[in-house]
Amino acid sequence: MTERVQITLLTQESCGFCDQAKQVLSRLVTEYPLQVTEIDLASEEGQRLAASAGVVFAPGVLVDGEPFSFGRLSERKLRRRLDARVPS
Repeated sequence: MTERVQITLLTQESCGFCDQAKQVLSRLVTEYPLQVTEIDLASEEGQRLAASAGVVFAPGVLVDGEPFSFGRLSERKLRRRLDARVPS
C-alpha cells in the first residue's frame, strides 16, 4: 500500500484563491493517496506554520510538511510534485 502524502492547506475566510485550492485538492484526492488537512491561517497553529514555511498570504500549501506554495495553487505544479513522490 502506498503511503499517503500529507497536504496541509492554510486558508482564510473570503479567499477566492483558497476556494480554488480546495477545488484542485478535491480533484487530486481522487487520483493520489492524499491526506488533506485544512488549517485557518488566523489560528495559532496556522500562524506558526505560515511563519516557518514562509507563507506570505493564503492559501499556503505544504506537502509532507515542506513548503510548496502560497497564493494561487498551480494544479500542474502540484501534479508534477505528486508524480515524483507517488510511485506509479
